[in-house]
Amino acid sequence: MTTVTPRRSFREQMLDVRHEAILQATRQLLCQKNFAAMTMDDVAGAVGIAKASLYKHFSSKDALCCAAVVQMLAQVRSYLEALAPDAPPLEKLRAVVGWSLQRLLAQEIPPWPGSHSPLRALLQAHQDCWSEWLLVSQWLEQWVLEAQQQGAIDASLPPRVVLYTLYARACDPAVDFLHSTGDYSDADIVAWVLQTCFDGLAAR
Repeated sequence: MTTVTPRRSFREQMLDVRHEAILQATRQLLCQKNFAAMTMDDVAGAVGIAKASLYKHFSSKDALCCAAVVQMLAQVRSYLEALAPDAPPLEKLRAVVGWSLQRLLAQEIPPWPGSHSPLRALLQAHQDCWSEWLLVSQWLEQWVLEAQQQGAIDASLPPRVVLYTLYARACDPAVDFLHSTGDYSDADIVAWVLQTCFDGLAAR
């Protein structure tokens, strides 16, 4: 027997669209401001809705930011899943960092908060966020191990050191600084950061 999925009402569809717009605006604001400086008024203004309407979707700024980061991590995981499984691990790592840098420049994903950020503590205490973070980290660390076994990455380096170095490059503040000068294209910035990260600074 075929199960028929009930058709969502127009109002429900519009609420879904607004929900997505809220999360997108939150990610952009977290790129432009730090967590402490961002307010629910900022988000409501960016979406073009009343603050009371915003609270119908999220009960607090904490809940909103956690939801935005969970969605971001789910997008990262979807990107990892879409990469060719038979591609060399170093090539996949390079692709992930490049993809992250492009999204960072487009203000689609915020930098991962520093160790002293209140947002960092909030995210670590959030079960869904921490679960997504661990899944992404385990996936990437496995590729680091495989790349070391293939001789593509120095095997004397602890895999977690390599992993966190890649995280740092994917959220590199130098990218935003170079972009703000207006002297370089986004494509060149991404290519140069990838070159310094994966190929080093030494002349060849």
